[in-house]
Amino acid sequence: MPEGHSVHRLARQFGDVFAGERLAVSSPQGRFAQGAALLDGHTLVGSVAHGKHLFLEFGHGLLLHVHLGLYGAWDFGGDDTFRGASSIGAPRKVGEREVYDDGDAAGPAAYVGPPAPVGAVRVRLAGVHGWADLRGATTCEAITDVEAAAVLARLGPDPLRNLSGDRDAFTATVAGKRTPLAALLMDQKVIAGVGNVYRAELLFRQRLNPWLPGAELSPDAARRLWDDTAAMMSDGVRDGRIITTTPQYWNGAGAGEARGVLPAPEEAHFVYRRHGLDCRDCGTPVALTELGARKLYWCPACQQA
Repeated sequence: MPEGHSVHRLARQFGDVFAGERLAVSSPQGRFAQGAALLDGHTLVGSVAHGKHLFLEFGHGLLLHVHLGLYGAWDFGGDDTFRGASSIGAPRKVGEREVYDDGDAAGPAAYVGPPAPVGAVRVRLAGVHGWADLRGATTCEAITDVEAAAVLARLGPDPLRNLSGDRDAFTATVAGKRTPLAALLMDQKVIAGVGNVYRAELLFRQRLNPWLPGAELSPDAARRLWDDTAAMMSDGVRDGRIITTTPQYWNGAGAGEARGVLPAPEEAHFVYRRHGLDCRDCGTPVALTELGARKLYWCPACQQA
């Protein structure tokens, strides 16, 4: 499932390529036909992400609310003025990376509109210079401001928004729970946007035992956990990938400090999908278990506290 940084990248991309445009909205698949009719011909005035939820606001007061879930993805395309990622989201062969135009491939020489839809396109947004197709999303609905507020009320604070009071709210919520930290970080009512990759990497970076009850985490440690979450996910927005290691862990240490240089996929994480391999810091084999029907990766030696 795409994690919060990918959804924030989506919100930014929609703002970059469609904000202020009157969009043609359709549902080639047909499952969103009624919702598309409510949005068709109206101007996109804003795009906001909160956790794993995307809200596209139109000028007549309705919003398109999308949660990609396990299999959802947006595909983009257009003319030579239409820049950005060409695909964000699932399927898992894309994973946590986005696919980009190379900057020189300018698209069709004479853009005459989007191509015929391929596959089960739930909703298509089309503007003057480009288009976006959504497939496979768990949630795709046209809603009012009041309904959007109700969705947000069910979610915890988003570290990528990091609004005033969010850090303290997270700290207080964690302090009131006997639930293990590894479960709390995946609870979207506690903190919005963290998924399985960030969960494992955050707990390792903070040297926290995944089974430590939230109530036993000190306020200072909870604040450090929030701050590291915000920093790590902000890096994900910038890089388009989840990279939690630092250059000294990459081959050719130091080279990664050069602008634009990123590690190979096998060097990007401390523990995620590294079960059985040596911990990068202590050499203990990384462990794998399940918590809440999700795989949990951790270092039994480094994460005892």
